[in-house]
Amino acid sequence: MPDIKVFKKMKQRNEKIAMLTAYDYPSAKYAQAAGVDIILVGDSLGMVVLGYEDTLSVTLDDIIYHTQAVRRGAKDTFIAADMPFMSFHINLDETRRNASLLIVEGGADAVKLEGGKPARLEAIKAIVDCEIPVVAHLGLTPQSIHLYGGYNIQGKKEKDHKRILEQAKATEEAGAFMLVLEGIPEKLGKEITESLSIPTIGIGAGRFTDGQVLVYHDVLGMSDIKPKFVQSYANLENIIPSSLKKYIDDVKSFKFPAIDNVYQPIDK
Repeated sequence: MPDIKVFKKMKQRNEKIAMLTAYDYPSAKYAQAAGVDIILVGDSLGMVVLGYEDTLSVTLDDIIYHTQAVRRGAKDTFIAADMPFMSFHINLDETRRNASLLIVEGGADAVKLEGGKPARLEAIKAIVDCEIPVVAHLGLTPQSIHLYGGYNIQGKKEKDHKRILEQAKATEEAGAFMLVLEGIPEKLGKEITESLSIPTIGIGAGRFTDGQVLVYHDVLGMSDIKPKFVQSYANLENIIPSSLKKYIDDVKSFKFPAIDNVYQPIDK
């Protein structure tokens, strides 16, 4: 299993890092078999798997439960687990405790948290001080949708560009070993990547980040929402329903089970 030093060396070699979300045993198993570099158990599971409108309803217990399943499916892959909304906001003692639970109970190798304000930087420092690796997350941070007024691209104005760049540098100084950049202009993604010694992982951040992350279900074409930055490599959104309909039709037309699907008496 790689450690955090491996990812920094990949950046130095200009070797792209492939990150993929996974939320359960089978998705983790397939991700590992495909050779993904790092799995993220993202709080996006709230929308993708649990059917919530946003990520804010995801609890720490949800992330622990799903991280445990992912670890069972990907024993040899580096796993980062999201710290959900309000799990690192109240005080540093609670932040440390929640991060440790994702490692000890969930089986993650690192945690990810959103934001670059001073309080978030203190949270990163506190977690790293517990010897837990931290992935930072800037740009479009889904836990801040009420503050941003929705899922809007960040960093388009000059003052916001400068703010995010400064926050990126500050997260590295705080001890983060990796930075996810979401929903920002490509120019900003490139500038941040070139300014940091830690690897950057883009999702809607352009071509010049050190790696990319996409949601498992988006990659396989299992989502009816397809942002511009998503590339689907299959079309399971159509294949799955049609396959299930074929099963239903076979049951109703007495085609299933067929003779090959039934047990016969043992010959004496």
